[in-house]
Amino acid sequence: MHKISGKRLRLSRIIVFSLFYILYAMPHTLLFAEDKIIAIVNNDIITQKDWNDFVNFTRIQLSTQYHGKQLESKIESMKLDLLDKLIEDRLILQEAKRENIQLNPARIKEKIDEIKNHYSSYTEFQETIAKQGLVEADIEARIKEQTLMYAIIDKEIRSKIIIKPAEITDFYQANTKSFILPEQWEFQSMTLNSESLANEVIKQYKNGRTLEDIGNKYSIMIDTFRSVKGGQLRKDIEETLFKLKTGQVSDPIKIENSYYIFRLNSIIPPRQQSLTEVQDDIQAMLYNKNMQEALAKWLDKLKGQSYIKIL
Repeated sequence: MHKISGKRLRLSRIIVFSLFYILYAMPHTLLFAEDKIIAIVNNDIITQKDWNDFVNFTRIQLSTQYHGKQLESKIESMKLDLLDKLIEDRLILQEAKRENIQLNPARIKEKIDEIKNHYSSYTEFQETIAKQGLVEADIEARIKEQTLMYAIIDKEIRSKIIIKPAEITDFYQANTKSFILPEQWEFQSMTLNSESLANEVIKQYKNGRTLEDIGNKYSIMIDTFRSVKGGQLRKDIEETLFKLKTGQVSDPIKIENSYYIFRLNSIIPPRQQSLTEVQDDIQAMLYNKNMQEALAKWLDKLKGQSYIKIL
C-alpha cells in the first residue's frame, strides 16, 4: 500500500470540493435566484420566476401588435408597472377562487388557438415561446388565470354598470364641439406595377376616359378613401394630394416598388354630427370610463383588506 502525503491529500480535497461547488452549488445559486420571493400577497408569494414569466408572456401577447425594437421598447416602458399589475392579478384571482368561479374549457382552448393563429406554424409558435423560457402549459395556465379574472370582474363590476339614455344626451349637449367632423377630402387611388402603365393611365384620363373605364380595361382596382389635412398621410404624399383640384389626377408617385395615381373626387365641408350618429360612441366611452373608475375602487378595496408586502 502506498502512503499519500499530507500535502497531496489536502490538494485532492481542494479539487474534490471545487468540483462539488461547480457541479452542485452554482446551479443551485441560479435556482435560488429564480425562487427569490419578491412579494407576498395574503397567503400567496410572487417569485422572481413568476415576474420573469409574466414579462415573457406579456411579450408574446404584444408580439401580435409590435415587432423587433418597437416590441422591446414597449416591454421596457411597462416593466416598472408589471409588478403592481402582477400583485393586482393575484388579488383578483384570490377573489375569483373565493367566489368559486368556474371556467369553460372550450373558451380556454379558443383563446390559446387565437395566439397560435398569429404564427405561420405550430413549430414557429413552439420555438417563439421556448425563446421566452416558456412551454405551452405555461401559456395555458396564464390564459386560465386571465379568463378567471375576466369572469370575476364581469360579475363584480361590468354587469353592474348601466349607462342611461339621459347620460348620453347630457354628454352630447355639453360637448357638441367635440362632434364636429373636420373638412374631409375624398380621393380615388390606383396602384400600378410600372411607370409606363402609370403614364399611360394619366394620358388616357387627360384624353377624356374615366378612371373606371381605364381600370376595367387594364384590370386595375380603384380604391376610394377620405382624409383630412394634418398628418394622416405621409408628408410627401399629403403635399401632393392637397394641392389637387376637384377632378384632377396626380402625377405617378413611386412608393417602394409600385406607382400610385390619386384623383381628388370632392371636398366635404365640416359638419356637426347628430346625437343619433354618435350615441353608440358616447355610450362606449361612458361605459369604459365608469368601468375603469369602478375597477380602481374595487382593487383599492381588495388591497385595503389584504396583506401585501414587496420585498
